[in-house]
Amino acid sequence: MADFLIADRSMMVLKKSLDLRSQNQQVIAGNIANAETPGYEARKFDFEKGLRQAMQSPQLQGKTSNPKHLPIGGSSIASVQGEISKVRDTNPLGDGNTVSLDDEMFDLAENQLLFEAGAQMLKKKMGMLKYVAGDGR
Repeated sequence: MADFLIADRSMMVLKKSLDLRSQNQQVIAGNIANAETPGYEARKFDFEKGLRQAMQSPQLQGKTSNPKHLPIGGSSIASVQGEISKVRDTNPLGDGNTVSLDDEMFDLAENQLLFEAGAQMLKKKMGMLKYVAGDGR
C-alpha cells in the first residue's frame, strides 16, 4: 500500500521555511545583542539556496536496503539545515566589530515579514484541509 500524506509538498516547504526563519531570527538577534562587543564578528544564516535545491529535486526518494548505502535521489526538504557564516572585518580601523545595526534591522524586518507570510499561507492550507474534512461546512 502506498504511503498516505495529509501534508503536501508545499506544506512541508512552508513548515521547514518557518523553522529556518526562526533560526535566522535568533542569529540576527544575537548580532544585534553584540553590536557593541569589541571584536565580535557578525553572523549570517543562509538556508534559501539549500531549500530551493530541495524543492527542485525529484519528490521520489530511492530507498536503500542497508544503512551503509549511499542515499539516492534528490535531497529531502526535511534535511535542509542552513549554514552560519561569519562576516569578516575589512576595515583596519575600529574595534573589530562587524555588526551593522542598519543591516541587521533591515534583515530582521525582512525575515519577520517573510515568516508572517509563510505562517499565513500555512494557516490557509490548514483551513482548506479543515473545510474538506468537515464536508464543506
